[in-house]
Amino acid sequence: MRSLFWRILASFWLAIALVAGLSILLGHMLNQDAWILSRHPGLANLAQNWTELYENQGEDAAQDYLQQSKRRYHIDVQVLNESGEPLVRGTFPPRAAAFEARQHNDPRQLPWRRLTTEYTSPKTAETYLLIYRIPHPELDAWHRESLLWPLSALGIALVVLTLFSLLVTLSITRPLSRLRSAVDDLGQTTYQQNSLAQLANRRDEFGVLATDFNRMGARLQSLISSQRQLLRDVSHELRSPLARLRIALALAERAEPAEREKLWPRLARECDRLEALIGEILVLARLDADFGTAEPVDLDAMLHHLQSDTRLNAPEQEVRVWVQDGVELQGWPDMLERALDNLLRNALRFNPAGQAIDLKAQCEGGRLLISVRDHGPGVASEHLSQLGEPFFRAPGQTAPGHGLGLAIAKRAAERHGGYLTLTNHPQGGFVATLDLPLEPVIPGA
Repeated sequence: MRSLFWRILASFWLAIALVAGLSILLGHMLNQDAWILSRHPGLANLAQNWTELYENQGEDAAQDYLQQSKRRYHIDVQVLNESGEPLVRGTFPPRAAAFEARQHNDPRQLPWRRLTTEYTSPKTAETYLLIYRIPHPELDAWHRESLLWPLSALGIALVVLTLFSLLVTLSITRPLSRLRSAVDDLGQTTYQQNSLAQLANRRDEFGVLATDFNRMGARLQSLISSQRQLLRDVSHELRSPLARLRIALALAERAEPAEREKLWPRLARECDRLEALIGEILVLARLDADFGTAEPVDLDAMLHHLQSDTRLNAPEQEVRVWVQDGVELQGWPDMLERALDNLLRNALRFNPAGQAIDLKAQCEGGRLLISVRDHGPGVASEHLSQLGEPFFRAPGQTAPGHGLGLAIAKRAAERHGGYLTLTNHPQGGFVATLDLPLEPVIPGA
């Protein structure tokens, strides 16, 4: 992955190196004496070489070395001992020394630059004072040559830093512009998956962000579509009981007292149906709300509690419960119990008398499978994929209901990071299975 982290880090390091180079260069320029003494080819090693000649070969050899240096670099040199007395004649003429003495109060009028340095011999520990006088034309020419390379390097560094910064800036701002445009499209519900396809192919953080954004956009569009479809389905489902209520009320207004008494049970039934439908719709909507932190689920107690409720509501039906030993689940107990209650109620509608409903919980491959099997007629294979959609009921189904029980169970499974599988059993009947991770992984969280 070509991480933006390394690009930005490299930019900062390059900027730091450039600032450090500028600081060093500026420091040398402000301390020009030290810069000249350390960089000028005629002065860099002159003190050391002269001391070695003076101590090993005598005054004449040392004086000849100063004369050769003057002919080559046009620099006059004087060498004094610790008492201030000259050790050799040097190359600075007496008339020039007298002229320099007269200009003592205004050294800027001198045609040369005067530099001094001390050198201690490592052999004799004697300290020598060397006085250099460099003509201004010679010094100006050397300055132009000595600063050419640093200034060239500085110019190249500025160009490289500018280009690199431009590339890094563009690599950040262009994807951000695309993401901003995608956010605007998402807000206007006109978001298209292919709008970030090129950005999603990148191998850096923006590519990962674009992929996650595409996934989020697809989920939001799916939720928006499902909500719109749910509103259409709700309006359609509510219209029928409301119409029947309106008709019953109209008949009651015109009926005689004796006939009116016969209509009240019908009105009560329609109100009960409407209340049950609204309750299921509210349950389905609440599944998208925040249920807080997941907690341990006691499956054995939950399934046996559902078994007890079934005995009270449908004593003629038998429910067999089997829970694998050692099964542990983290989740939301109320949500899970509501989902299983809907699956169990759905099984009770179609299970024939004399056949037991099987309620099982077992682990397979690190996942928890909670299944509810009845021995009813099952569902045609072409309709299995549509089961779980709100208000969908298989053609030919006569059992009471609104088509929300499986939708509630499916939404609860997805809320736990799992899914609901619906199949026909090979030996007859219908099987609804909640396939859940042992640790809930919430989609989109």
